[in-house]
Amino acid sequence: MSSLQNRTEIFENTPIKKAVLLQIVPAIASQMIALLYNLADTYFVGLINNPVQTAAITVVSPCFVMLTAISNLFGVGGASAIARALGKKEPNRARQIASVSFWGGLVMGILFALLFWLLERPILTLCGAREETFAVVMAYAKWVVVIGGPWTVLNTLLANLVRAEGSARRAFVGVSLGGVLNIALDPLFVLPRFLGWGAAGAGIATAISNMAATVYFLCGIFRRRQDTVLSVAPGHLRHIRAHLGGILVIGFPSALQYALTVVAVAAQAKFVSAYPTEAVAALGIVKKIDQLPLYFSIGVANGLLPLLAYNHAAGNTARRSQAFRFGTLTAVSFSLCCLILFEIFAEPLVGLFIKNPQTVAYGASFLRLMVTAMPMMSVCYPMIVQFQAMGKAGESLICSVLRKGVLDIPLLFIMDALLPLYGCMLVQPTVDSISLIVALLLYRRIRKGEGTQ
Repeated sequence: MSSLQNRTEIFENTPIKKAVLLQIVPAIASQMIALLYNLADTYFVGLINNPVQTAAITVVSPCFVMLTAISNLFGVGGASAIARALGKKEPNRARQIASVSFWGGLVMGILFALLFWLLERPILTLCGAREETFAVVMAYAKWVVVIGGPWTVLNTLLANLVRAEGSARRAFVGVSLGGVLNIALDPLFVLPRFLGWGAAGAGIATAISNMAATVYFLCGIFRRRQDTVLSVAPGHLRHIRAHLGGILVIGFPSALQYALTVVAVAAQAKFVSAYPTEAVAALGIVKKIDQLPLYFSIGVANGLLPLLAYNHAAGNTARRSQAFRFGTLTAVSFSLCCLILFEIFAEPLVGLFIKNPQTVAYGASFLRLMVTAMPMMSVCYPMIVQFQAMGKAGESLICSVLRKGVLDIPLLFIMDALLPLYGCMLVQPTVDSISLIVALLLYRRIRKGEGTQ
């Protein structure tokens, strides 16, 4: 286990800033690659210059987010539990947790894909599909959710588990493999000069890339089985009662936040679908662009999770707090830079994805409104992960539900009535500001309980 001991050295003794950077830089890079291949679908479909094709990706987006929710239920919960087991020097327990997490995610991914297949039409209608877009929407959803769904769940889940034992770089390689493959396949499958399958081709590229990344992770676990605590051996499932509850309790807030994101995004798309198709297409493009600071913050949070959980379990509160502060400062600094750039260059950024003038005009206005609270969001994600690392499921749940679910839909009705269409874009900044205040109060209470300032 000398290789594993070298990796956990990062958690214990490496200087704080170096340890944080060793964890978050590969995790951020993984998120940037994931963002690129999410953007690739919208970008290459946008080159067709058909708002119906671009709108199809927007409509299916909530269902794709739901796959991330399932992945986080077992991936984030499993990663936190694995890191805490390593902090207590219990590698066998970590192996059991990894196996339970993997099989739980696989079963849930398959069940979700089957459920979506059976209820495809009502689900997509709820997400904003209309008769003029329905055929394109269903073609894209078949590949992204039904066929590719389980692979998407496992790709993200395994990346989280790999990071949990200190192998952030290997997680980056796996995610990058899928991302690069997706970007390479998109033009081949999407553009008329090649196969010309449009949005359906983008879905095929996404399914293939997630399958390839999952195979990479599984091969890596098998090849390094002598010096890793990660295992997918079914034999460990006999310990499922001992570990499943702990995994789900910690993973549930993160999963719920993504699941509620589905509701919030679908509700926003539904409100916007009452306006011109160009507005729906613009919303889809903007939701991709504003993901840059979001994905960066998620990358910081994902990288911090094992470091925070390990030191919490080891009783090193000072090291955990220092790592949290440095990681959060990094996320906030990046978000502020994005805020400035997006406000200045909104039109050309939207114009990268589509040349339709009306869509660009809608998109630029939407973007400038939606990014105003990004710095607040960049604090919320690390705080939620801090709570998860400490096993504080209640605090994590409160912050997750506030960010997505409790406030979004009531505010949509209010803001759309006060400022038709554009008011919908002010909902998320309002929610993020409120969520940050609550998270700070909860965190301050925990720190007082620990006797820290």
